Amino acid sequence: MKILLTGSTGYLGSLIRTYLSNQYDFICPKRNDLDLYNPESAYDYLMPQEFAAVFHMAANGQTKDCEEKPELTQRLNTLSTIEIAKICKEKNAKLVFFSTEQVFNGQVGAPFSEEQQPKSITNYGQQKIEAEEYISANLDNYLIMRLSWQFGLSSKDIKASPNIVANVINALFHKKPTLFTAHENRCMTYAYNLVRNFDKILDCQNGILHFSSKNTLTTYEAAKYIAGQLGFSADEIDKYIKPDLQRYQDRPRDYRLDNSKALSLGFELTTFENDVAECLSDFAYFA
Repeated sequence: MKILLTGSTGYLGSLIRTYLSNQYDFICPKRNDLDLYNPESAYDYLMPQEFAAVFHMAANGQTKDCEEKPELTQRLNTLSTIEIAKICKEKNAKLVFFSTEQVFNGQVGAPFSEEQQPKSITNYGQQKIEAEEYISANLDNYLIMRLSWQFGLSSKDIKASPNIVANVINALFHKKPTLFTAHENRCMTYAYNLVRNFDKILDCQNGILHFSSKNTLTTYEAAKYIAGQLGFSADEIDKYIKPDLQRYQDRPRDYRLDNSKALSLGFELTTFENDVAECLSDFAYFA
């Protein structure tokens, strides 16, 4: 089965390619093949290709970029997505679109279910909502996956994106006091879950799916938990894992996603604590 991956050189794309290349035939366009800041180029590159599905992971999720350069980031996050959706419809290929927890306002209603109406306060979230709305209204074969914050560690062929586990390890092993947000709740998920559930993602029926592990901790509490699992003492944890009490103090945010639908469909997702244990075991970090 041929699957086209946008964002194939990013963290999630590299993870999928590394672990699943023996099972699937991946088409992995490079930046000079497919410049998604130029939506018009999507048609020229994708139409001659043969594929049964597109996993559209490419995005600019940097809040600062999206706020300061909204027209530029919209070309990647929204307009190119719409062009890819049109091509998938023309070729009768499935579109799996990677969206975000940030389609919600982070204020009222968490953990958010798929039935709740998205309403974002960020340009990034609004750009993803526009793409979601187009896909839902125009495609017959699609899955919109709203992901929580994905974590993991780098390896030979995979460069992890900035994430909480890597940040905690960097703080403790380099003895560098680091702030972690105390007024924020997010689901945090081991990225390898995407590999584990890849077949189910392909088979999933049309609609929206929240892909996340459950979490009850704030980001600061989660960082302390990871540090404890790494075997550091309470004094060391207090010295290097510091609470950021200023960020979001006036507007605490909660972006947690409800994964009940995914669980009911047989997806293998558990809890933040279980994910941390698996990640640290996979990378030979033991308490």
